[in-house]
Amino acid sequence: MAGGKIRKERAVVGSSNHYQGGIQFHKSKGQHILKNPLLVDAIVQKAGINSTDVVLEIGPGTGNLTKKLLEIGPGSRVAASIIQGDVLKCDLPYFDICVANIPYQISSPLTFKLLNHRPLFRCAVIMFQSEFAMRLVAQPCDSQYCRLSVNTQLLARVSLLLKVGKNNFRPPPKVDSAVVRIEPRKPAPVVNFKEWDGLVRICFTRKNKTLGAIFKQKRVLSILEKNYKTLQALQASQGNDYQMATDASVLGDAGELSMDMDDEIDDFEDDNDMEMDDADTKSDFKDKVMAVLRVKDCEYEDKRSSKLAQADFMHLLSLFNQAGIHFS
Repeated sequence: MAGGKIRKERAVVGSSNHYQGGIQFHKSKGQHILKNPLLVDAIVQKAGINSTDVVLEIGPGTGNLTKKLLEIGPGSRVAASIIQGDVLKCDLPYFDICVANIPYQISSPLTFKLLNHRPLFRCAVIMFQSEFAMRLVAQPCDSQYCRLSVNTQLLARVSLLLKVGKNNFRPPPKVDSAVVRIEPRKPAPVVNFKEWDGLVRICFTRKNKTLGAIFKQKRVLSILEKNYKTLQALQASQGNDYQMATDASVLGDAGELSMDMDDEIDDFEDDNDMEMDDADTKSDFKDKVMAVLRVKDCEYEDKRSSKLAQADFMHLLSLFNQAGIHFS
């Protein structure tokens, strides 16, 4: 399955480094072919493929990885099919394992498309840009811990398998890469994904600010109060029938959770370094929000998103929802 749109193009004379087997590759489209056979072998080995598994390969390129995948399980039957198209727009078939070397610009939406696929697969072994991979696996207190880390680890166990230098590709990209193993959590978490991402998005706008400082901002309070009043009106007219968003692909909105992941505006600044637009006037709704953050034995007001674990965000979301405060 290709990772992007397919179209015919006339070959142009250029550097021989941009060709393999007579095929022209375009850096602008993220077309970088893994040329190191030892790395190909390592990827296949770490995928842990059984002879009976259905394997989905995304972005086969010249078939270096495909050939190794087809060699697994001597004596087993092999039934291969090719789907040509944009992987982000295609309906994915059933598969047990996904193995992929993808254009890095689709890393985020593809990750969440896979995690939203049903039935759940066993694991995916994917080549990502190194920085993206490190954010996927980052833990609380790590400098690269961010909204992407939290959203991905809500749905899956993620581990770093291999670091891959840029010279292992033809043509070489400008950045180093890494191979990551993604194993969906089974059963999938029961959570309103829009609510979850709404909370996490706010918390990581400035991940090293205290939650108290973040939730005192006029902009944040305005959004939450609007949601609060809208939901109250809906409940008054339709009854208390709040619908759960079960599509996890909302967590990988390509326009919001992209490769750059610059949600964290001031990752390393101290609390006093930036003036925040605080809601300095007293209001009942602001008091309601602060009361949630000051719940006894939790006291989230002085805590920072960069140090909170999955369970903390889940608990915080539950406290807000119990107070009638929602994020979508």
